[in-house]
Amino acid sequence: MTILRSFLDWFWNPDVWLPPGIGWNDIKPTEKIKYCDYGDLLYPIPAALCLICVRFIVEKTILIPWGQCLGLKKSHKTFASLPHNEELENAYRKSRSKLSYKEMEVLAKKTDMEVRQIERWIRRRLAKDKHTTLTKFSECGWRWICYTASFGVGLYVMWDKPWFWDINHCWYDFPHHGVPDDVWWYYVFGAGFYLSLLITQAFDAKRKDFWQMFVHHLTTISLMGFSWVCNFIRIGTLILIIHDCADVFLEAAKMCKYAKYDKLGDVIFAVFTLLWIGTRLGVYPLYVLNSTLIEAPKIVPMFPAYYIFNSMLIILLVLHTFWTYYILKVAVKAIVSGKVIHLKQISLYNLKFFSKTKN
Repeated sequence: MTILRSFLDWFWNPDVWLPPGIGWNDIKPTEKIKYCDYGDLLYPIPAALCLICVRFIVEKTILIPWGQCLGLKKSHKTFASLPHNEELENAYRKSRSKLSYKEMEVLAKKTDMEVRQIERWIRRRLAKDKHTTLTKFSECGWRWICYTASFGVGLYVMWDKPWFWDINHCWYDFPHHGVPDDVWWYYVFGAGFYLSLLITQAFDAKRKDFWQMFVHHLTTISLMGFSWVCNFIRIGTLILIIHDCADVFLEAAKMCKYAKYDKLGDVIFAVFTLLWIGTRLGVYPLYVLNSTLIEAPKIVPMFPAYYIFNSMLIILLVLHTFWTYYILKVAVKAIVSGKVIHLKQISLYNLKFFSKTKN
């Protein structure tokens, strides 16, 4: 217990987490004012589990039937008649598509099949395991619902907050910022949602940017938790609402693509592209980062946690730039090749790219 106590005292050193001259007792919650409490970091865990359960119900009762009404199929018809073979099935589960030629020769002897037939069976088995368009549609639908709800609630919660209109209020009298109940719930929902995305990422349709999105979700959750402990709650709410804005249209555009409403998807994706560039590469660096990196030091004495917080914000900006680079790369390549002329066609190419690369 003595060792644990010493470690906790070292870890929660106020000289690291808080501005000079401020101790934990100075921002301890009271009956009159509610400050951020590190114990509240546990609430996003049950929130995430609840969201996963709600997602299962919503997908089964609303999104999947909706997709079927739009003509999406529940299974791969082409591979529905794939003959079952216990030997091949066991080998497939152990090594997936990584069977060597010698291993397939051994299987050929056991099953009285040719190696070419086994190769064809494995290809069809892999294709059967792929997520259907209906599954991808329902996954996008769930994220669209959550992003829409989060952005709508965020606007409602933030509309009467002074720091929403003047970002310097994020630093005035810091860290003596109480947390209103509506902001508390907004933060818990946001953290729970991103935690649920991190948990379910392993089960959702696999994307080529799996690890980039994993880092994104992990960074976002860490950033929210870190900002809560340091009472950077005001700047955290601004970051949340900025990020939710464009994602609403991305998920809607992908749903349109899966349902083959390409023209509508083009229009929505064009709106998304403008919002993405405007918020992720415009408002975020020029408004938020400018405030945290340049304006904040003029108002608040600096401390170690401040630099860690800004490092996380910069990682998010790097990820934004990474994704924007590939959007523009695909668009430029299409224009140079002469395959794209109009904006709606450019957005269609980007939409195809993002349906492969973003959750």
